[in-house]
Amino acid sequence: MEVDLETGNRNPKSALVKNILIYVALAWSVFQLYVSSPLVLEITPWMNADVVKRVHVSFAGFLAFLTYPALKRSSRVVIPWTDWIMGFLIVASCLYLVYNQVWDSRAFEMRLGVPNSADLFLSVIGLLLLLEATRRSLGPPLMVVAIIALTYAFLGAGGYGGASLNKIVSHMWITTEGAFGIAVGVSASMVFLFVLFGALLERAGAGNYFIRVAYALTGHYRGGPAKAAVVSSAMTGMISGSSIANVVTTGTFTIPLMKRVGFPSEKAGAIEVASSTNGQLTPPIMGTAAFLMVEYVGVSYIEVIKHAFLPAVISYIALIYIVHLEALKSGMEGLKRTNKLNKVDRLIGISSVLIVLGTLVWVLPPFFEFIKIIAGEATTLIVALIMVFSYLGLLYSVSRMPDLPAGEISEIPEIGKTVKAGLHFLLPVILLIWLLTVERFSPETSVYWATMFMMFIVLTQKFILAIFRRQSNLAAHLVSSLTDLKLGFVNGARNMIGVGVATTAAGIIVGTVTLTGVGQLIIGWVEFIAAGNLFLILLFTAMISLILGMGLPTTANYIVVSSLMAPVIMSLGAANNVAIPLIAAHMFVFYFGILADDTPPVGLAAYAAAAISKGDPIRTGIQGFIYDMRTAVLPFIFIFNTQLLMIGIDSVISFISVVTSSVIAILLFAAATQGYWLVKNRLWETVLMLIVAFMFFRPGYFWDKVDPPYEKISGQELFKVADTMSEGEPIRFVVEGETIEGVVRSYTFLLPLADGQTGRERVNNTGLQIDDLFGDMEVAMVLPGISNSRAINKQVESIKVAGVDSGWIITSVLKERETMPKQIVYIPAIFLIGMVGWVQLRRKREIVRVQ
Repeated sequence: MEVDLETGNRNPKSALVKNILIYVALAWSVFQLYVSSPLVLEITPWMNADVVKRVHVSFAGFLAFLTYPALKRSSRVVIPWTDWIMGFLIVASCLYLVYNQVWDSRAFEMRLGVPNSADLFLSVIGLLLLLEATRRSLGPPLMVVAIIALTYAFLGAGGYGGASLNKIVSHMWITTEGAFGIAVGVSASMVFLFVLFGALLERAGAGNYFIRVAYALTGHYRGGPAKAAVVSSAMTGMISGSSIANVVTTGTFTIPLMKRVGFPSEKAGAIEVASSTNGQLTPPIMGTAAFLMVEYVGVSYIEVIKHAFLPAVISYIALIYIVHLEALKSGMEGLKRTNKLNKVDRLIGISSVLIVLGTLVWVLPPFFEFIKIIAGEATTLIVALIMVFSYLGLLYSVSRMPDLPAGEISEIPEIGKTVKAGLHFLLPVILLIWLLTVERFSPETSVYWATMFMMFIVLTQKFILAIFRRQSNLAAHLVSSLTDLKLGFVNGARNMIGVGVATTAAGIIVGTVTLTGVGQLIIGWVEFIAAGNLFLILLFTAMISLILGMGLPTTANYIVVSSLMAPVIMSLGAANNVAIPLIAAHMFVFYFGILADDTPPVGLAAYAAAAISKGDPIRTGIQGFIYDMRTAVLPFIFIFNTQLLMIGIDSVISFISVVTSSVIAILLFAAATQGYWLVKNRLWETVLMLIVAFMFFRPGYFWDKVDPPYEKISGQELFKVADTMSEGEPIRFVVEGETIEGVVRSYTFLLPLADGQTGRERVNNTGLQIDDLFGDMEVAMVLPGISNSRAINKQVESIKVAGVDSGWIITSVLKERETMPKQIVYIPAIFLIGMVGWVQLRRKREIVRVQ
């Protein structure tokens, strides 16, 4: 079995041990498919979510000890008996909880918080082995952070007095507040199946297909291999969910080709790193963090994808433009195309991305909705028949052409044949979109059926192609397909070892936050350092997120930074009269946590790229971060201009305006940071470009000072304003009061209204209980969790975390008012950039004339 840095680096020489590892991984994948099936509770009614989480961690922990050696000098071919013992002990620590929960649940619940000696012993063993498994599979960073969290929980500091060992053990291991909390639950229910889905796609040949399509579409352009690296990383990012995996997969082909056409080693590696890092920010998988956001923010999976879509797309557009500018500066040319393009191929090349995206996003959902209206209860059967016949038709088309070659790309593939050679790989993605958008199934149910379809493809594509090609060795193709399915299952499980361990270990950090209230300490520290300046607060938060994210995989990264830093942004933004939507705060910390993948001195993706390019890893990381500046600026923008996250866009014209202005802004920002547009920039031109980019990104910054968007009215009008609003609409208000520390505070919050007949009911049903018996709108209680909307509950929870409590007063309500469109700022912006363009164009003509 092949092994790598992400899935363990042991390759036992014993055939028996190797088979044990293979079949344990295979059993894990089969188990996860079983517990995701609709029949699981009918066959095994005791298999609830808590049991699944603990079995999930059993598999992850056992495989972590057997596939990752303890030290660099440890044997890679022999597994010592100590690792077997630790593997079995972590399984025993998890299954002990399963036994007590399933067969002795009443007695087990009675002693929560006061564990007996067996509980205490096995829980301590479990926590210690979890920390060791984390160190082995992920390196020291997450383990160190978890140990610091446990130490703080035990000893206390900064006003917190510490907790007893019994309480910590019970909270962190026995209950579902710590290691077995939300994070590992998402890993066990959703993340595993998406990773398995990606592993099966890869095993079926989709990874090679996406890379060759990218080269076919972009290889002939100036700096073509680098542009192909960006496009292929975007495509493989949909099925990978890992920056390092993206670098290793696509970089093996793209980095040598980039060097061949003139890119230095560090820049070739940095382009691959920047494009691979962006894959974690790109829907639908987003490094599996999208599924955690569903739980932590309380919105649907489709909502998360909608919010993440535009920043990811414009960031990739900017990276392609940066590559183009680098090629222009160096005088590079594209690869020579050996085959002549016909009109159809040119059309595919020019508009393929838009056609595919447009079909997936705008054509298919209405098409399936129409089928549902016409077919009614027969919809499932009809869609299944459409999928099967489409699959057979596409495979018949594939059978008329040779298989796509694997390995190094020496010439630009032909567009038409390359694109047609793998269109059937899109069918499981189409099925996933139908289930999510039309049927409105949960992400775990949707990906379960998409994975089942993917298994069908893996099992049948070689066999059916052999029939269509009239080949005689059908049995060999069937055996090969079964092997592919087995290896896909094994690779999916091995890819999940680090994720399973990481989400469990990160749960310790989340548990520390809930046990100790350390969030308030961090809020106070950041606010003190930043002296109340919101920009500095965001800057410090970004830096802390970068530090916390170093060396962590995507999923653990998001859990850590969102648990510790998202409440900081929410609270301190509110204290600075900026009502920040919860999704914006989570996206902010997620972006900077991911950018740690290419930030020295850790920068794991940069090290992986440097190993391929033979360049310096630190210089590769620095160059990669320079390229990623166009990504780093986006969170600062969408905190203040939430339209970038598709929030508050209420018309097609508004959508077109936001997309157009954002693309122009990011391209100008890229040109400014690269110091080159039409020609090399002068300093004043770079400054003007940055100013114009800011005007396009955030026109409200200037126009809101001239024509304020909100009318400030008395807090006593809160219920009257809510009377004019409907369920789900956010109401913006200012609340003042005194914190527990005796500090008078004023916060601005944005709270979606709950259901109710009157404004009073719509406000109070959110959980923010308001009492106006004595004239003022006074907070009676803050009760997160009473609304039937998870998003509202999470927002109320953030209000409580900020310190709002009984006795605080709603001093004012900020009601939207009719204003001139803020896009009027684009007029002077266009004039300024036009002036820069005119000056540079004249200078370019002079340079050409001299040459």
